[in-house]
Formats: sequence, structure tokens, C-alpha cells
Amino acid sequence: MTRHPLLPLLSLTWLSLAALAPASLHAETTGGPDETLEVEDIAEDENVTDIEQSQPLASAPKADAEPEAETDAAQADPTATPAGTGDASSNAQSENGNAASKVIAPNIDLKEVAPPPEVQPAATEAETAPATAVGDTKAAEAASDADQPAEPATPETATAEPETAAPEPEPEPVQATSLTLLNTEVLPGTSTRLAWAPGIQIAGLSQPTPVLVVNGANPGPNLCLTGAIHGDELNGIEIVRRTVYDLDPESLSGRVIGIPIVNLQGFQRGTRYLPDRRDLNRHFPGSTDGSLADRIAHSLFNQVIRHCDMLVDIHTGSLRRTNLPQLRADMNNPDVADFTRGFDRMAVVHSSGSDGMLRTAAVAAGIKAVTLEAGESLRIQEHQINAGVHSLNSLMEKQGMVSRMFVWGEPEPVYYNSFWVRAEHGGILFSDVELGDTISQGQVLGYVADPITNAQHPIRAPRDGRVIGMAVDQVVMAGFAAYHIGAEAQTPESAELAD
Repeated sequence: MTRHPLLPLLSLTWLSLAALAPASLHAETTGGPDETLEVEDIAEDENVTDIEQSQPLASAPKADAEPEAETDAAQADPTATPAGTGDASSNAQSENGNAASKVIAPNIDLKEVAPPPEVQPAATEAETAPATAVGDTKAAEAASDADQPAEPATPETATAEPETAAPEPEPEPVQATSLTLLNTEVLPGTSTRLAWAPGIQIAGLSQPTPVLVVNGANPGPNLCLTGAIHGDELNGIEIVRRTVYDLDPESLSGRVIGIPIVNLQGFQRGTRYLPDRRDLNRHFPGSTDGSLADRIAHSLFNQVIRHCDMLVDIHTGSLRRTNLPQLRADMNNPDVADFTRGFDRMAVVHSSGSDGMLRTAAVAAGIKAVTLEAGESLRIQEHQINAGVHSLNSLMEKQGMVSRMFVWGEPEPVYYNSFWVRAEHGGILFSDVELGDTISQGQVLGYVADPITNAQHPIRAPRDGRVIGMAVDQVVMAGFAAYHIGAEAQTPESAELAD
């Protein structure tokens, strides 16, 4: 058998690359000069780092802190258009966008079975005619409106004016407007499925992400709901689906935009991360020339999120941890603090958020945003899903988007302080408490059993509080975050005294 003359060269090249790989990886992880490849350290758990790295509550939220938040948003992205009202933001997008590339979205019943939506391509000749017709109609209406004020200037009108005083015209009611999203125009009083694709996959294998849109017949704010930014967090998918599918566009005031599965690649593989092992929720608002996660984040943030006035990003616990239904919110921001009051029967945990989180980037862009945590990953949990849907319905009722017979429950506390209790020994974790339990200082929360020596090491509560998150029974190592305890404090001042 004749050997190919390139085989020795290929073998030598492979061996050389294999020898250089450890050195390159070492340079990346130690911050060395060789940074041509980017390898991101996988965080222990977003639920843990989000709390432990949170900035403490500075003081009671004040109304005069709002201009400072706007200044921070402008500094974060000088080229970004500040989020305004739903109608204003959509109108600006319509004016700046390419009218010829838009198509009218079909009005469909989201509950009915339908084929997956298709991504709208760039402008084509077939799309130019209907889009131009819509533009011509609007231009004709604008021209007609512009001609009307000129009528009082005619001699007949001027002569008749002294005889009878013309009554002051009543202000016209604000009308709902079309929403331009993802190169598509969604008319008022309609619901539809759109498709978002970040453009990072091989063209022949590309699969768009469905975007559910309900544009109400009445004007109001834009509410965005996102689920499965981590592909293994299933409860959020169902919370978004049930919430949006239950809306009637004829009675809705405002718009609701829902993306049940943001991280479609991770969802298909049953993992929280993207194919490049990166956590998408650490790369917002993203960039056009960064890593895969940066590009996906930039596409989502600019094509969808910037249309939002309000954002609820839905998550679950990770790494075999589960969460009591709760909001994570920066209570130092007065707008966000006021926003949390619309969620019924939902505990609030103060968390300033980490750089790169969708919630943090949205707040910096002037969007009121919170994270909703419910349950654990890789599971569908009816109790957690129902709690999430209920709280979103109460939010829309509070914001005047829906009018329903809604009975509010007892308010849940705000936990200005919370902390994780870690295991001091390795072994198998067995818990004696459950989610939502009220605990006291010194109480045994669970114990770690050493299967080799049969030693049992109790884990005790360092102070009074409530179990708002915990690890499920599993094998743990020393230092593993096992119990998330919320220390209730009704005011920031009492929280400081408790410390």
C-alpha cells in the first residue's frame, strides 16, 4: 500500500498543535499575552454569584434618583435609542427602518397548531409593493391631516368666525399603532408568530427561534418575556407560552412580546450553555465582532429587547438547585423597585445584578427589568409554572394592560439581605428543610453524610430567615452552596441594623 506523501507532514503538524495546546490554554487562563483564543471560566452558579456579588442596598429608593439612571444608560451605550413608551419606540423603529423590507404579519390564533415561522429576508421586489402601499396610505392620511388646518384660513371661514365662535375641538383619543419587529409589521388587534435568527449558524442548518407577539387593539406599554436563556431551564418556557397564549389582542392595551426559548441550541442539547460553553446571560448587550455568545446577545438585544418598556427574564435554579418563586431586582433603582410591586404573591430578593446579565443590560438601557426565578432546571413543575403565570397576569393588570377579576393575595416580603450557606464537608447531602420554610439561628438545615466513614456533618443556619433556594439531595463537595436564606427586613434601615 502506497502512503500519501502528506501524511507525515499532517502527523507532525497535529503533534505540534497538541504540544502547543496546553501552553495556549495556560496563557488564556492566567491572562498571558497569547489571547487569540478565548476560553471562559464556567461560573459556579448564576444563582449563587448573583447574590454573593450583589451590591448592598444603599438607601431607601428615592424618586430623584431617576435622572442618574438615565445618565448611566446613556454612558453605557451612547448610540442606543432610550426606551420610551411602547408607541413611541415602535414609531421610531418604523421611521428608521426600511419600509420596503417590511411585510404584514398574519393574524393567527396562537393556540392553534401552526408551522414554524420563517425569518423575513432582506427587501425583495415582491415585498416592495405591499410595503409601499402601506407607506402610501399613511402618507395620504398624513397629507389629508395636513390640509385640514388650512381650511380656517379661507375667506369664508374668516368671515364667519366673528359671528359664531367655533367650539374647541376635543382631543382625539390615542390610537394603537402597528409594531415593527424583526422586519415585520404587526397590526393593532392581532397576534402572530415571528422568527428571530442571530445569523450565527450554517445557512443550511439554521433554525430560527419563534417570537410570539400580541399587539393589543388599545395603546399601552410593551412587555417582553424571555425564557430559556439557559437551555435546560424548562419552567420559563411554559410560563411564557401559557401567559402569551391566554391573551386576547382585542382587549389588550399595549403589546406583549414573548420568546419562550432564547437559547435554542442549548435547549436542543439539554444544557444551559451555548455550543462554545459560554453562558449567554453573561454577554449582554453583546457585540458584533466578539464571541459567539456576544453576537447572539447583540442580535437579541438590538432586534427585540430594545422594543421593550418592561422585561421579565425567567429562570430556574441550576446545577441541581431549586428556587422558591421569587424576583431578583435591583432595589437601589426606584423604577425597578416600583415595578416589583405589580407581581402578586412573589417574594423579592434584592440583587444589583452582574455585568453581562440581560436584566442588568436592560436596566442600563432604560428598561424596567427583573429576573423571575421558579423551580429547578430540566424539570416541568406545575406549581412553579402556575405561580409564574399568576404573577405575570397580576403585573399586566397592575400596568393597565388587561382588565380581569383579579384577587390579590397577601404580599410577600422583600429580602434586602440574603446569603448562601455552604457545606463544610464532602459527601451526600440530606436536607431536613423545604423551600419556603422559616428557620431560626442554629437550626439544622440538613447534613452531609460521608459514605466511607459514616460520619455525619450537620449544616446549621447562621441566623434567622427563610429558605428561598436550596440544593436538591446529591453528592456535594466542601464549599458547595447548599441553602439560600433570605433575611427579611421591611426597610433598608432595619436591614442595616440587622447586620
